[in-house]
Amino acid sequence: MVSSNRKEKIAKLGEGERTLSTARVDLVRSGAQRVALAATGIVAALYLLIAVAVLLIVTHNLTSNIDTTLSKWLSGMAAQRGGPTRGYQGPAGGPRFDAPVLWWTFHPDGNYADSSAEAANINLPTPYNRIQAPQTITVSGVDLRVMGGLTSDDWTVVGQSLSSVDQARSNLIQAELLIGPVLLLVVFLGALAIGRRVAAPIEQARRRQMDFTANASHELRTPLAVIQAQTSLALSQPRDEEWYQRAFTRVNQESQRMRHLVDDLLWLARFEAMPRAGRTEPVDVGVMAQQAVERFAAIAESRQQRLSVQVSGDSHVIAASPEWLDHLVGVLIDNACKYTPEQGTIEVRVTAEGKSIKLVVDDSGPGIPPDQRGQIFDRFRRASDLPGGSGLGLAIADAVVGATNGRWEVGSSAAGGASMAVIWPRLLARPAATRTSSETTPPLARLDA
Repeated sequence: MVSSNRKEKIAKLGEGERTLSTARVDLVRSGAQRVALAATGIVAALYLLIAVAVLLIVTHNLTSNIDTTLSKWLSGMAAQRGGPTRGYQGPAGGPRFDAPVLWWTFHPDGNYADSSAEAANINLPTPYNRIQAPQTITVSGVDLRVMGGLTSDDWTVVGQSLSSVDQARSNLIQAELLIGPVLLLVVFLGALAIGRRVAAPIEQARRRQMDFTANASHELRTPLAVIQAQTSLALSQPRDEEWYQRAFTRVNQESQRMRHLVDDLLWLARFEAMPRAGRTEPVDVGVMAQQAVERFAAIAESRQQRLSVQVSGDSHVIAASPEWLDHLVGVLIDNACKYTPEQGTIEVRVTAEGKSIKLVVDDSGPGIPPDQRGQIFDRFRRASDLPGGSGLGLAIADAVVGATNGRWEVGSSAAGGASMAVIWPRLLARPAATRTSSETTPPLARLDA
């Protein structure tokens, strides 16, 4: 059973972890938002420059088309004998669906000669002889593009309304105003999603480093405090031999606890830093379970426990690293031996269920309360105050299960104890052989939780 102090300590740690987790999520979110805002700002500036450039280019091209039309009209009028007359329809082959071309003719003495029907009631705001190169003038609030030149002996001014240019420019601005916000919204959401996706592994690595430091500092504090207290008492005054023997025994126990804790932390750190690709091969779970039971037989016998293994079915091959799977089975059996009382039973079963392979370790210990089953895989979380455990065994086992595409089933055994089961996808191929540990595999940590 978990003591009240232990429960309060676990509750405080849980609240602290939730607070840190919230802060880390906020950090990732705020960082992604800053990246998204920066990307959106850059795209907005580029979009504004491009929109202005497109608007200027379109306006220039449309105005140039009008200038070309006016030039053709002047050339056509100059080719007519006696100059243009009212009813002149423009040069042959000219566009028929544009705005009408207006024209005015003036005699050399400056008197008004003639004009098109549309220009009969329109007076030019500037002297006719000052209109030569294409220019824009405003007549009664309407912009006209005009051009002048000699046609026969008279001076002719031709013009065309810029309403088509203004309309095209207005439509273009409206389209840009509609497209702009949608584009920026898409850029912001896309950059936000990419920013979160990119920042998540970085934040995860930083989180692992912070968790490693914080948890290691917390767990090492107790043995260090015990060692410091024992050495301080030993140095404070002379003691008898029996007292020194007890003190050194206590220091040795806490030193071993520190070494085991450091070994487990290093195993987890190396495991998480190791790439998952290329680390799996066909391995038989039944063979691994039988080897692990043989290894723990002496431990179970010393505690007067009955340890048995049952392998049913034909093939129990999964895709996993043999070293990782051996470590996982060892953690489960070691925990069962630790929490099972004397004369208790521990049963290991491997079964093939359709396309799945199931490994089950049942014991007759106190079991795991249902409200604590979701927390047993947390690092440094222990279900009892039994000495020697670091609280990392099931965390290591959970990391191995996740890396091998397995899933947990935690329940109660028929004997009233805990039932720890792992289910993997089944492979049809049999492994060639079970290999020993290689240099690239992290050293096996102590098998305790």
